[in-house]
Amino acid sequence: MHATTLADRAIVRLSGEDVRGFLQGLVTNDVTGALPVWTALLTPQGKALFDFLVWADGDDLLLDCEATQAEALSRRLSLYRLRRAIRIAVDDGLAVHWSRDGGDGVPDPRLADLGRRWIAAPSAPAEGWHARRLSLGVTEGVGELGSGETLWLECNARELGGVSFAKGCYIGQENTARMHHRAKVNRRLVVAPLGEPGDRTRATYPELGLMIEHRRVESLGDALRPAWLQAALAEDQRPTAV
Repeated sequence: MHATTLADRAIVRLSGEDVRGFLQGLVTNDVTGALPVWTALLTPQGKALFDFLVWADGDDLLLDCEATQAEALSRRLSLYRLRRAIRIAVDDGLAVHWSRDGGDGVPDPRLADLGRRWIAAPSAPAEGWHARRLSLGVTEGVGELGSGETLWLECNARELGGVSFAKGCYIGQENTARMHHRAKVNRRLVVAPLGEPGDRTRATYPELGLMIEHRRVESLGDALRPAWLQAALAEDQRPTAV
């Protein structure tokens, strides 16, 4: 059995009455079209609470999320269900799989260089995912994004395809759209070489020699500047017209 399972991920299954319509009114991305997509559930102020990938399984939706946050995400979504005939529950029979290359699955919707991803029964745990993700400057999860702490566009969601500006309303849309149309983000979540943790530090990975920090765009210092982010950083640092 190939070692491809991401052991720190879990699957939350949404089934029942118009689950796409239900989720569409809550999250940042368009879930009515082709899947998978990366998306998030935000606070009304536009700050990330949970980020996850959405997959289709027939009429059901599968949420590829952090294993430690699966129950909390299920409870949060249940608050919005009201009396709709929708079931929201962790599916222990499925797991998220990853391979850096090969023909299995589909390219990660955030960035093809992240590798291939698919949903199947669990196998042996994969190795190398976190090193690959961080080497490309991609952040995810509550430990890095925070819970209700970081504006979604500061999480590089626009550059990684995690938000639709053409869909209808969702929680936190107003602030997210305002930042987008202003075409300027003041702070960014970035991956940087490991240093002394400070008040900007979100997570440290001593085994990889890396850390996640929430830095002002004019003070990125030694942060990684991956190719997919460079154009946005140049726009962020452009002087504002008077």
